[in-house]
Amino acid sequence: MNLRSSRKFEFRTVKRRIYYFEFGDPGRIRTCNLPLRRGLLYPVEPRGLAKYLAQKPAIVNALTWKGSARWLDSGNCQERRTTSVTDPNKRPLTLRDVSEASGVSEMTVSRVLRNKGDVSAATREKVQEAAKRLGYVPNKIAGALASQRVNLVAVIIPSLGNMVFPEVLSGISEVLENTELQPVVGVTDYLPEKEEKVLFDMLSWRPAGVIIAGLEHSDASRAMLAQAGVPVVEIMDIDGEPVDACVGISHRRAGRKMAEAIIEAGYRKIGFMGTKMPLDHRARKRFEGFTRTLAQSGIEITDQEFYSGGSALAKGREMTETMLERTPDLDFLYYSNDMIGAGGLLYLMESGRKIPEDIGLAGFNAVELLEGLPQQLATMDACRSEIGHKAAEIIVARHQGQADVENTVSLRPTLQHGETLIRKK
Repeated sequence: MNLRSSRKFEFRTVKRRIYYFEFGDPGRIRTCNLPLRRGLLYPVEPRGLAKYLAQKPAIVNALTWKGSARWLDSGNCQERRTTSVTDPNKRPLTLRDVSEASGVSEMTVSRVLRNKGDVSAATREKVQEAAKRLGYVPNKIAGALASQRVNLVAVIIPSLGNMVFPEVLSGISEVLENTELQPVVGVTDYLPEKEEKVLFDMLSWRPAGVIIAGLEHSDASRAMLAQAGVPVVEIMDIDGEPVDACVGISHRRAGRKMAEAIIEAGYRKIGFMGTKMPLDHRARKRFEGFTRTLAQSGIEITDQEFYSGGSALAKGREMTETMLERTPDLDFLYYSNDMIGAGGLLYLMESGRKIPEDIGLAGFNAVELLEGLPQQLATMDACRSEIGHKAAEIIVARHQGQADVENTVSLRPTLQHGETLIRKK
């Protein structure tokens, strides 16, 4: 064998310590199945020195190679590093490093880290412990290039600034945490042009699925969803035609049920406060169902107020004060969400109004904030956590190739009368 064209290694034993050098590539550990002889150079096949040394604890105390130092304790052959984590010339960890540290083949390491194949519990634990000790994180880009997909689920929502969507995200996360899929979140601020950008960026990573709020999208967004080639679940709403699958409630039905309860309770002069409808399609649909049901009983909205921006207690107080100054004889106020409804409730209580004797109130969403109010605001549960669960279950089932997956999941919200809707007789 021509030594000049072969990989060359030098092994030296001094006081039970092996000094090991690979010339030309000092950053790699190799196996030597030849007898160790002091001061000699060997052409060696690259198979992993750590495994070999692990079988020779009597002579192994430390391993050092040129450029940076590593050593193996004779008891557990634990590998340590002395190179700086910020060293720009530092070689990234590979499967080979985990293989050498755990004493199993690279193929087995790959199966363990991908959670694939039949691997014994002991071997799996050994590999996982080695990877954790080294700080190894698999590079999934190569796998993604081969499959044209990454194990990410794009979750696109309009806002993180209110109390609604965090519960949806919790539901999604609870389902995905026991799978290989991970959610990645994008926020659109209710703006169609921003939704296009977020969707474009996320689809460019070729996710395993898309969960997106609402059924109304721009033509460009809808075209991207239709051509995505992955499961698409539109959430929060079922009043429309989904691109693929949808999970949510009928907001028109929710508005209708609230109107029926208000009429039954005897209220007739009703004011409405909510977000500007072009930006919030679900609030618009509730308003449509609400006003249509009132009209069927000969009742019209007496006053209404719309706002833009985030929902907050201060906004509810402000709007309630303005509306009652303008129309003081209102006997019921319906808010498009609980946050502004809670602000209205606090304003009325501070103003000395008796609720619901003088005026009734109701909101929407049944957020946990209501539990801390002096009076329980009437509201309607929007099934947020359940929506997240069901949407993620569809993504997982389709990702696993299941055929009998329900494409439209309609959930029914529950009306909670609280203490602001039913008048005492």
